[in-house]
Amino acid sequence: MDNSIVVLVVEDDPMIQTVVQEALEDGGFDVEIASSGEDAVKLFDDMQRFRALLTDVNLGRGRMDGWDVGRAAREADPAFPVIYMTGDSAGEWAARGVPGSLLITKPFAPSQVVAAVAQLLNSPTPGGPPTTA
Repeated sequence: MDNSIVVLVVEDDPMIQTVVQEALEDGGFDVEIASSGEDAVKLFDDMQRFRALLTDVNLGRGRMDGWDVGRAAREADPAFPVIYMTGDSAGEWAARGVPGSLLITKPFAPSQVVAAVAQLLNSPTPGGPPTTA
């Protein structure tokens, strides 16, 4: 039985993809990268493979954005952990982000990515307080 925790990362910038992937792998997670929202949504057909979604908000002009990717993930699984990354759209999070999600503002320390994923995976409900041992 495979006990790996796979995080789906949606990011169109190869440099940020690398930083996020290395941080998560150093934190003990497996990572699958999608370079666009459209590519990510195609992977939702096999949603049980993933334990969390980490998506950039701005994924290119004329393309599906991270807000839409987060909503699509929640349509597939209403309790799915969603984390947004953004450099300039943080003010839109309350109105456009899914309930119980987290937001990481760019630039960020790689450890913030690992901490955000761990926080949501240890919450009894999305965005709820972490459980204690």
